[in-house]
Amino acid sequence: MHILSERIVSWLREQVKKSEAKGLVFGLSGGIDSACVGVLCKKAFGNNCLGLIMPCESHSDDEDMALLVANKFSIPVKKISLDEPFRELLKILPHSDNHLSIANVKPRLRMLTLYYFASNYDYLVAGTDNKTEAMLGYYTKYGDGGVDILPIGNMFKSQVRELARELNIPREIIERKPSAGLWQGQFDEDEMGLLYDEVDGILKAIESNDTTDTDRQKLDKVMNMISNSQHKRDPIPVFV
Repeated sequence: MHILSERIVSWLREQVKKSEAKGLVFGLSGGIDSACVGVLCKKAFGNNCLGLIMPCESHSDDEDMALLVANKFSIPVKKISLDEPFRELLKILPHSDNHLSIANVKPRLRMLTLYYFASNYDYLVAGTDNKTEAMLGYYTKYGDGGVDILPIGNMFKSQVRELARELNIPREIIERKPSAGLWQGQFDEDEMGLLYDEVDGILKAIESNDTTDTDRQKLDKVMNMISNSQHKRDPIPVFV
């Protein structure tokens, strides 16, 4: 895993050089994925990286955990509160009873903020989505899915945990219950109805084309998630 982290750092440098950019900006949410990405970006570019802490009606623990990582690894950070922009935007938008329509405004506001700083500093936006989320489509289109590069995009959630241990990410963050922070009390595994370890096992079975030992009901659930989110991974259809 140590070799892998060094390869990711080298890859980050190559991507930034190829784009003639000067560094990387990323969101620090207090979760394990953003913590790993933040440390990798710091290793790759030192102070030519920036972690944005972007509370948006978020739990105070999120900011505490983000600062824990930033302070431990001396990651440059800025806090941009999106509470008021979020509330003001909802005031002018038509009322919706669809809680996801409302919740997805948050990651899209964060994407807007990340690209503001990316343009200002001539940085690339490093995303924090992992392979499990990418395959399931468990991210917000043009929200946390709107990035320039994905340092851990080819790593399953279980592999990210291994990387976190190798990078010495604080134990409190590694052991935190995964959450996208879309609303109070929202947790990834509760929303999916499956544990990440279960999902990773099923996704690996699908990739290997051998699902004979996979629970059929859970397999169907994962396959439906993949199918329903295919539009997120496909190129935008263009009429020709």
